[in-house]
Amino acid sequence: METVKVIIDRKELEVPKGTTILEAAKSIGIRIPTLCHMKLEDLNYENNPGSCRICVVEVEGRRNLAPACKTECTEGLVVKTYTSRVMNARRTVMELILSNHPFECLTCSKNGYCELQTIAHDLGIREVRYTGEQSVFPIDRSPSIVRNMNKCIMCRRCETMCNEIQTVGALTAVHRGFEAAVSTAFEKDMTGSTCSYCGQCVSICPVNALSGRNNQQEVLNALADPDKIVIVQTAPAVRAALGRDFGFEPGTLVTGKMVSALRYLGFDYVFDTDFAADLTIMEEGTELLHRLSDYLKGDKEVKIPLMTSCCPGWVSFVEQHYPDLSSHLSTAKSPQQMFGAIAKNYFAENLGVARDKIVVVSVMPCLAKKYEASRPEFAVDGNPDVDISIYTRELARLIRYANINFEELPDSDFDRPLGESTGAAIIFGTTGGVIEAACRTAYELYTGKRLEQIDIEELRGLEGIRSATIDFNGLPLKIGIAHGLGNARKLIEEVRNGTSPYHAIEIMACPGGCIGGGGQPFHKGNMKVLRKRASALYQADRDKTIRRSHENPYIIQLYKEYLGEPCGALSHKLLHTHYFDRKEIVGILDETKNEE
Repeated sequence: METVKVIIDRKELEVPKGTTILEAAKSIGIRIPTLCHMKLEDLNYENNPGSCRICVVEVEGRRNLAPACKTECTEGLVVKTYTSRVMNARRTVMELILSNHPFECLTCSKNGYCELQTIAHDLGIREVRYTGEQSVFPIDRSPSIVRNMNKCIMCRRCETMCNEIQTVGALTAVHRGFEAAVSTAFEKDMTGSTCSYCGQCVSICPVNALSGRNNQQEVLNALADPDKIVIVQTAPAVRAALGRDFGFEPGTLVTGKMVSALRYLGFDYVFDTDFAADLTIMEEGTELLHRLSDYLKGDKEVKIPLMTSCCPGWVSFVEQHYPDLSSHLSTAKSPQQMFGAIAKNYFAENLGVARDKIVVVSVMPCLAKKYEASRPEFAVDGNPDVDISIYTRELARLIRYANINFEELPDSDFDRPLGESTGAAIIFGTTGGVIEAACRTAYELYTGKRLEQIDIEELRGLEGIRSATIDFNGLPLKIGIAHGLGNARKLIEEVRNGTSPYHAIEIMACPGGCIGGGGQPFHKGNMKVLRKRASALYQADRDKTIRRSHENPYIIQLYKEYLGEPCGALSHKLLHTHYFDRKEIVGILDETKNEE
């Protein structure tokens, strides 16, 4: 490899030819600020439009200042990163950016996490010298995501994430000057595509131009209503990430404290989405065995591979981009929606109340869950199965709002019966976990034998696309796994082309699966953080006494007392769904100012 010698701030170093000044400086611990540049090596993701010019440096022999992110190192290059000229230029650029940015820092949900605010502070900016006309854009709102281009700094990170990493193609930069914007994710005529609501654009935005829909006040209103029974369900990935917002190390399980906090907030019952994850395995696993049975008998109409349907971002992606393959999706609802259906029917009957007396709140790692809960097919006479879905960061804000000292809370257990779960349900929160849980149950139902090696390591890991073959007592079950919609597209193209070798495919829209969801504490694609969250879920699985979904005693009781058989008439009515061709459907807009 050819190398070059350079000097940066009087430090000599040797770097590979083609290395930028920004990368070279970083390698020796010199931080050059930047807004538009972001490199996430674990995701093979680099956004580098060179547009913000915050990273300018002085290069000996060059008249003008050079953008460090775009200027490659050459032999003998001498660079100064903190001269008066450099610092004055950075301040001026930042002041110009701020002159076209809303002064809403005190009320902005990105306060404390805003990169624009951080760099302005580091540059010592205490006033905005340039005032005048500001851009004025309408605020776009979907059920999941709020897009405020008045706060956009045109870093283009969201565009790169959406188009190159997730391959959704819902965002694109348009116009110039005051009219410049990243065009709306929710207007198909402007973008040629629709948003899947995965929320990865939100997780990567350095300011608050993209944010999650805020439903906190709806939760507080429900809790204050004496005529309502308010129950909450919590997804498995939440417990491995919530602690980060209260000073805990990444991947720390805070399950017991989370349950206590929810009780302090005033919920009448604190249940676990993991219960519904076990229920999902019973339905989806049975559906897989039915399809396999028909497939092995030579039925050419059966749709193999079966594709998981737990992730609403993935389901939306199929409906919008591959509606011709929607019959490959499992008809089983997601755990969130299964829980809502059981709560509004079985649990309501046990309490002796009408379904509209119960308010179901879900705490999810995901922004797409808000859209999923709003889908009309998941309602009875206009009453939704899940009334309100909030994400992890929203729960953290509710806990702070209530002045709860989270760190000092005692550990509490979930309520029963809808709070009891197995280890198989917990690993739903990480890529590969859904199909591993399904295999644990499907293997034993198919073979009638005990699965001795319950930890199926072949299905684990954070590679973008993985495959494994599991021996079902002579039947080689071929499984494909992908996380991130860009990786998912590669697998589903094989299905469309008829070249897919798999019997079953698990897809999650977000990097790492639910642990990397768009509603989780910000991680910026850091795979070290995601690995710690995944490790925490696998440890929680190992700590469970019962680790197979079909052995959950409350699931057994539910089928015996109420549902009958998995995939039977009643369970199919309550726990399964159907899909739509949404190529021509755009996100729902409304007029309510409701953002993260």
